[in-house]
Amino acid sequence: MSAAAIAERRFLQQQRCRILYRKALKSVLDWAVHRDIFYIEGEKTRLQFEANRDVQNLETIDRLLFEGEARLAKLQHPDPYIVPWSPGGSKYARNPPVPPVIELVNDFGRESSH
Repeated sequence: MSAAAIAERRFLQQQRCRILYRKALKSVLDWAVHRDIFYIEGEKTRLQFEANRDVQNLETIDRLLFEGEARLAKLQHPDPYIVPWSPGGSKYARNPPVPPVIELVNDFGRESSH
């Protein structure tokens, strides 16, 4: 394998690891809504990632990432927290736009026949 191919593979692994870590923390937040519990569980998650920080073998890294992604999928909260104004949130599209069949008159009470 060429040096460029190895560098590209490592870059993609780093990206996958960052995405996995971020998703893991968001999953922890779904389960532990109180910040004091979240900080403890988030630290445990960080330690799990730090335990494998110095792994250099590309195949081992791929295996660890695959196992982590599978574990995360297994431990997902059945009703995850959604930010209220995001799609799927309780405030999303609460005030939908006016339908096009309704005509808006912007003369503020003045007669247009004058």
